[in-house]
Amino acid sequence: MKKIMVIGAGKIGSTIAALLDSAGDYAVTLADASQATLASVKAGPRVKLQTLDVTDPLALRAALAGHFAVLSAAPFHLTASIAEAAVATQVHYLDLTEDVASTRRVRELAGNAQSALIPQCGLAPGFISIVAADLCRRFDSLHSVRMRVGALPQFPSNALNYNLTWSTDGVINEYCEPCEAIVEGVLRQVPPLAEHEEFSLDGVTYEAFNTSGGLGTLCETLLGKVTNLNYKTIRYPGHAAIMKALINDLRLRDRRDVLKDILENALPTTLQDVVIVFVTVSGLREGRLMQETYAHKVYSHVVGGALRSAIQITTAAGICTVLDLLASERLPARGFIRQEEIALADFLANRFGMAYAERPAERAAA
Repeated sequence: MKKIMVIGAGKIGSTIAALLDSAGDYAVTLADASQATLASVKAGPRVKLQTLDVTDPLALRAALAGHFAVLSAAPFHLTASIAEAAVATQVHYLDLTEDVASTRRVRELAGNAQSALIPQCGLAPGFISIVAADLCRRFDSLHSVRMRVGALPQFPSNALNYNLTWSTDGVINEYCEPCEAIVEGVLRQVPPLAEHEEFSLDGVTYEAFNTSGGLGTLCETLLGKVTNLNYKTIRYPGHAAIMKALINDLRLRDRRDVLKDILENALPTTLQDVVIVFVTVSGLREGRLMQETYAHKVYSHVVGGALRSAIQITTAAGICTVLDLLASERLPARGFIRQEEIALADFLANRFGMAYAERPAERAAA
């Protein structure tokens, strides 16, 4: 059995540990700095719990020794430290970060690594890039790639039309940091919470706007090959206007600890959510301008004996699938690996990736 260290015992980390434990062929250790957090975890009977301060380089390297891989579900500001320890101990490294600067550091470390470094293995960035790359391969030349993802409450009941479903730090970071895009063939930075649009899917109206990090490494991969490429987060109408007021007008982008406190004390969490993946690609095929769209929804359900939110399931399934592909030698065992290098068919055929392939009706009938 391959030994796996999962760092971060929050909503996502505990779900990752539960999925891997349910597979039966990974020996999983779930590590966190907080004993209280570990004590509340529902991750499976065979999961080993370990208190670990990842800001202590020596303790972290000692903990990783002998492991096949480390999966980081820790806050994005700890990404570089965990990746550095993985390289030093020749352990494969996977993370979920949407932070652009953190991914750049991981890429730098991969240059001399004896193991594989695979950042951005979640939903967006992550699965969304795998879908977009698959659609792009169906065209002779590309015109536009539009990627939209949202994790939304099924039953919104406040002015923000939103509930906390994953990392508050991650949400704030993507709402505040500059966003990458390709505009008329040129790589540009565009402001977050801007370029607002509305669309309908299955009779429901949504809004979408720029957020940081969702494109992963696609801008670099597709630069010179596509005219327009952008990523936007999906929310219910009205959300962006209120967040703009908080972040820009009240200048809480400069007081993110205050914004985090406000959100976590005002917005309840929910497990009754839905993840929406919506990708549209247009381009030339056999001389004709064509368009293809991938649209899919994933709902919350029971995993490892506990009800998990859709964002927990999709994010955890993403990184577990990539780990499985790595362990089965379907991915290179060394260097920097981009999400768009992973085949969509391989992903959806995987035992963990099937969480994306299932439709609600199929699950209800099972």
